[in-house]
Amino acid sequence: MKSFIATVLVALFFVLALLFGARNEQLVNISYFVAQGEYRLPVVLGVVFLAGFLVSWLFAIYHITKVRLQLRKANKKLEQLEAKLPVEILPPSTQIEHQAKEVNA
Repeated sequence: MKSFIATVLVALFFVLALLFGARNEQLVNISYFVAQGEYRLPVVLGVVFLAGFLVSWLFAIYHITKVRLQLRKANKKLEQLEAKLPVEILPPSTQIEHQAKEVNA
């Protein structure tokens, strides 16, 4: 939910920046590898901002996914190790869950 709110806020700031920039009609020359173009300043700023946001978002998604996979792997390993332990060694809350699994099985 926090990431959704942050994304909405960034999008609102982006739109607000475009609205303020729309009043600025200054042209900017952009030279890239094979060509050159003349664009309005708000368009250039908006495209650069959006590109930076998307690149940052992709890196964040990659790292979040990586951490979630590590957590899932660790939880599976923890469950396997808890299954090998005798019931007397487990904490009380886990003993109840373990006994419930035995009854259901």
